[in-house]
Amino acid sequence: MANDVVLFDSPVFNEDVAQIAESELPWDTFRGQNILVTGASGMIPMYIVGTLLAANEKYGLNLMVKGLVRSPEKAKARLGSALDRTDFTLVEGDVSMPESVGGAYDTIFHGASPARPTLHKASPVTTLKANTLGTLNLLDAQVAAGGGAFVLLSSSEVYGAVNGAEFITEDSVGLLQHFAPRAGYSEGKRIAETALAAYADEFGINALSIRFGHIYGPGMALNDGRVQADFLSDVVNGRDVRMMSAGAATRTYTYVADAASGLFFAHLRGQDTVYNVADRAGNVSIRELAEAFAKARPEKGLRLAFDNQEDMAHFSPVASLGLSSKRVEQLGWTPLHSLNDGVSRTIRAFEDGPLI
Repeated sequence: MANDVVLFDSPVFNEDVAQIAESELPWDTFRGQNILVTGASGMIPMYIVGTLLAANEKYGLNLMVKGLVRSPEKAKARLGSALDRTDFTLVEGDVSMPESVGGAYDTIFHGASPARPTLHKASPVTTLKANTLGTLNLLDAQVAAGGGAFVLLSSSEVYGAVNGAEFITEDSVGLLQHFAPRAGYSEGKRIAETALAAYADEFGINALSIRFGHIYGPGMALNDGRVQADFLSDVVNGRDVRMMSAGAATRTYTYVADAASGLFFAHLRGQDTVYNVADRAGNVSIRELAEAFAKARPEKGLRLAFDNQEDMAHFSPVASLGLSSKRVEQLGWTPLHSLNDGVSRTIRAFEDGPLI
C-alpha cells in the first residue's frame, strides 16, 4: 500500500480548499500579490497553497504563489496537477541558507520545519535551523524587499507544560526542558515567534503567529509516525486499530482544512499577533480517536487491538490541556468538520487516490 496521496489530485482536498475559499473573507487582500509558502509539500502548507489557488480561480485575484521545498522530487509527487498551473511555481531551497530565500514577496507563509516527532529526534539540528535561521533569513529578505506580511506556522508546543487551566490561551506560559535535543522544535518555534515580534517592532513587518494543536487529515503520510497516522494506516490496510497503551492522554485534534481556514480568518480579519487554532470539540483521548478511526468504516468490522490486554479494561481519561480558540472564533471562525467527519474524509482521500 502506498504511504501517501497526490494531494492536489484528491477530490477530498479540492472540496476542502473550495469550501475554505467560499468563506466570507476579504480575499481581495491578496489581489496582485506575490506570495511565498515555505515547506510547500507539508500538510498544512499544501492546504494554504490550495486555498490561495482556489481563491485565485474564484475571485480572479491575479496572485502568484511560489512554493519553496528542500526536496523537489517528493514535492512534485505530492503536488501533482498543481505543477501545471500558471499561478504556481515550485522552487528548491533551504530556508536555513540565506541564498535560498531572496526575492520580494507581499506575504510569506513560513511552514518549513520537520513536523514529525521522529524527525525532531533524528535531525534536531535541521529542525532547529529551519525554525530559527530559516525565520531570520526570511524576515531579513522581507525587510530588504520593503516589508510585507509574515505568517508563521507555529505550534502548541511553545507553551510547554501549563498548569491550572482547562484550555491554554494565547497568554499562557508554561515550562519547557530546553537542554534536550527534542527541544529543537519547541524552542525553535519560540525563537521564531520572538523574531517576529522583534522585526515587527523594529522594521514594521506585519507579523502573525498561528499556534496549531494536533492536526490530521489528507496529506498525512501513513508512515508519519504519530498516532493519528498509525490509526489511519490500520484502517486503510484493513487491520484492527492497534493500541500501544490504554490511550488515556487527551489531545486537541483538528481536521487540516479547519486548521487552514482558521489561519486565513486570523490573517485576513485579525488584529492580534498570535492566535491559537484548534477545534475544542476535538479535545479527546487517544483511545477515543482510535475508536473514531475503527468505526469510520463499519463494513470492515475493525476493532481496537491492545498490545497489553489489561489496557482494554483499565481506562480512565487523563485530564490534559487543549488549546482555547476563543480569540479566532471571535473573528467568525468555526470548525466545519466534526471528529467523525474529519476522520472519514481523511480515509476517503486514500480510498479515492491517486496514491504514491
